[in-house]
Amino acid sequence: MKQRIWLWIMGIAVIWEISALYFLAVSNQSDESDAVLINELVNTIQERWDDLDAYHDHTGLDYVILDQEGAIRFETRHDLSTSINTAIRHRDTILDVETNGVTVGKIIIANDSEQVFIAWKQKILTITAVTFVIQCLIMGIYLAYMRYAIIVPFQKLKAFAQRVAAGNLDVPLKMDRQNVFGAFTESFDIMRSELQRSRQAEAQANASKKELVAKLSHDIKTPVASIKATAELGMALCGDDKQRQQFTQIMQKSDQINTLVSDLFTATLEELNQLTIHPIDIESDQLVTMLENADYLHRAALPMIPGVLLYADPLRLQQVLDNIFANSYKYANTAISVTLRQIKQHLVLEIEDEGGGVLSEELPRLKEKYFRGANREQIEGAGLGLYVSNTFMREMGGELLVENGEHGLKVSVMIAYSGAI
Repeated sequence: MKQRIWLWIMGIAVIWEISALYFLAVSNQSDESDAVLINELVNTIQERWDDLDAYHDHTGLDYVILDQEGAIRFETRHDLSTSINTAIRHRDTILDVETNGVTVGKIIIANDSEQVFIAWKQKILTITAVTFVIQCLIMGIYLAYMRYAIIVPFQKLKAFAQRVAAGNLDVPLKMDRQNVFGAFTESFDIMRSELQRSRQAEAQANASKKELVAKLSHDIKTPVASIKATAELGMALCGDDKQRQQFTQIMQKSDQINTLVSDLFTATLEELNQLTIHPIDIESDQLVTMLENADYLHRAALPMIPGVLLYADPLRLQQVLDNIFANSYKYANTAISVTLRQIKQHLVLEIEDEGGGVLSEELPRLKEKYFRGANREQIEGAGLGLYVSNTFMREMGGELLVENGEHGLKVSVMIAYSGAI
C-alpha cells in the first residue's frame, strides 16, 4: 500500500512537469496573428484618416499615428515612440499611411519583444520554482520514507546483531511486518529464538554432565578409601620391608587419587553453584593437626603457632593445605619450610619448597582452572589444586598468594581472624 502511494505521488509530479512544459510550448502568441492585426490596423487608419478624432482602438496593439509633419494624430499610450529617430532606436515597426496613393502619415507600432521576453521569463521562473519546490517536497518525502523503511530497520538490525554477538538472546527484534524488510528481519528474530533454545539445551546438557561428574567423583572416593584401608592393614601385618614399601606406595597413590577426585568434585560443584563452605570460629592450635595431616611425608618443620581465634571452615582449610603439600611433593619433591607471620586481619602461613620455582610468566596463571606449568611432563595432575584452594580461601574471607621465593615456589595462605570479616 505504501509503495502504491509513493508511485501515485511520483506520477502526479511527472504529470505536473509535462503540463508546465506543454503550456510553455503552446501558449506563445503567433506571428501570423500579429501580421493580420497590423494589416487590419493599417487599412482601418487609411480609411478613417480624415476622422481620426473619433477613432477608438480595438486591436490591442500599442502604436502612435503621426502626420507628415510629425504631429501626433493618435496614440494608445503616452510612453511610446513619437518620432522616427526614437522608433528606430527602439526597433519599432514604421509603416506608411496612404490615401489615394499619397503618403499622408506614419504608424509607429511599438516593439514589445522585450516586455514579452520579460513576461515569458517570469513565467518560466515561476514554473521552474514551483516545479523545484514540488521536487524538493517529493525528495523530502522520499528520504523520510527511505529512512523509515530502510535505514531505521537496518539500524535496529545492527543493534540486534550486536546484542546477539554479546550473548543477549532474551530481547526480541521488534519490527513492522508490513515493512519492505519485514519478512527479512523476522527471519533474524526466528534465528535468535532458535539460538536461545539451542543455548538452553546446551546449558541443560552441560549441567547434566557436570552433575554426573560430581556424582561419579563422590562415588569414587568409597572404593579408594577401601583400597587405602586395605593397604594400611596389609602394611601393619606385613614383616617384609619390600612389601611394606609397596603398601606405602599404594597408600600414596590412593591419597593422590583422593586429592584429584576431591578437586574435580569441588570444581564441579562450584560450576553448579552447589559448593558449600561453612566458616566458623576455630582455635589456631587446630592448624598443628591440619599441617601434620597435610605433611604426611614429614618434610616440614612446623613453626610455633600463637593462640588466636580464626575464622575458617576446618574441612576446607584442611583441603587447602593438603593441595599445597601434595603439589610440593609432586613437582618439587624437596624439603619444605613453613613460616608464620601476623598482619592486621590475617594469620599468614608461608609454605615454600626448594624446587627452584616456576617461570615468571606462569605465576599469574597458576590459580587458573586446568592450568599446569612447564614442569608438568610425566607428572599426573588436573590443574585444579590451586584453583580450588583459592576458591576456598576467598569464600572464607582469606586469600591465597603464589610467588617465587628464595629457594622455590612459595604459597601464602592468609587465614582471617575471627571478627575481621
